[in-house]
Amino acid sequence: MFSLENVFYFQAGLGVLANMFLLVFYIFIILGHKPKLIDLISCQLTFVHIVMILTGGNIMLTDIFESLNVKNDIKCKVTLYTNRVMRGLSICITCLLSVFQAVTISPSTSLLAKFKHKLRKHMMNASFFYIWSFNFALSSNLIFYVGGFTNVSEIKQMKITKSCSLFPMNYIIRGMIVTVTTSRDVFLVGIMLITSTYMVIILCRHQRQCKHLHRISHLSASPEKRATQTILLLVVFFVVLYLMDFIISSISILLRIYNPVILTIQKFLMNAYPIVTPLVQISSDKRIINVLKTLQSKWH
Repeated sequence: MFSLENVFYFQAGLGVLANMFLLVFYIFIILGHKPKLIDLISCQLTFVHIVMILTGGNIMLTDIFESLNVKNDIKCKVTLYTNRVMRGLSICITCLLSVFQAVTISPSTSLLAKFKHKLRKHMMNASFFYIWSFNFALSSNLIFYVGGFTNVSEIKQMKITKSCSLFPMNYIIRGMIVTVTTSRDVFLVGIMLITSTYMVIILCRHQRQCKHLHRISHLSASPEKRATQTILLLVVFFVVLYLMDFIISSISILLRIYNPVILTIQKFLMNAYPIVTPLVQISSDKRIINVLKTLQSKWH
């Protein structure tokens, strides 16, 4: 158990450091000059992933709360509510990133081209506000129905972590929450799959055109193509991890069991996407690579 806890610390530490580096980079970009809209979206996703890692698995926050003598009940409510909100924001912003890139690379003759101006105009004002408000409201039930685990047999608690449990709730309320949450996730994953398929078609079409015009080298250096390939990779990786986590979570809920092995697998899956995302973005963003090369040359 000690060695496993060290693995979680290493995983979380790597994710926080990578996301912090990326967040600082985006903040400098945003404050330095007129930022691209994709930078604003990515900056939010990076911040969400930092909080998501810190609250996932309750490893780091557990130590903080224990040092502050915070009650277990409050700890459970804060960490699980915040983590659930961040997980919802992660899927929403990833979907937003996918949609934005699909619209960005769409040809001027396509139907999506009509939305380019509207997307840039309303993205900052409405989309971000609604996404954050919706997810904060959707997960608010955890504030009332989650608390520290007690060994009281009279209360039908469902243990969801080692020290936290889900208290009984009205069947109608539970059904509404599950329906809305599942509908949100299915809808957003569906949108991501559609936009990803569309982007693949656009890239393949560009590839054929450039082969015909003998300008393959120019295409390979296109910033738009690199950005599209990065987002495609992140979307596919997210969808695979989400489906795996959904299957495992569904089995746990249906069987109403707490299994340390299942919890461990879920922790790894939960942290995998927010850890891999910044590493992929850092390795594919030419601006970051140039900054790292400049820093490396100064050190030498």
